[in-house]
Amino acid sequence: MGVRRFRGSSGALHGKRAKKGVFITTSTFSAEAVAYVEHIDPKVVLINGRRLTELMIDFGVGVNTSATYDVKRVDSDYFDETGVV
Repeated sequence: MGVRRFRGSSGALHGKRAKKGVFITTSTFSAEAVAYVEHIDPKVVLINGRRLTELMIDFGVGVNTSATYDVKRVDSDYFDETGVV
């Protein structure tokens, strides 16, 4: 289903009298689709594959931690003013 059909008079948004919709793809949207949703009502938010992946990582949905890293900083309280322990 394309963005126009999703929003159109027989589409999901119109049929439910929705004020906003979200259209998700694991791929990308054409420039025409992006331009189209900028000027329509009801508003349609487009989420492409890259953004979907970012959201999955940010919110921990469908992902696992594969590695963690410690970030170190110098503990200045450990040293006296001369820099000698």
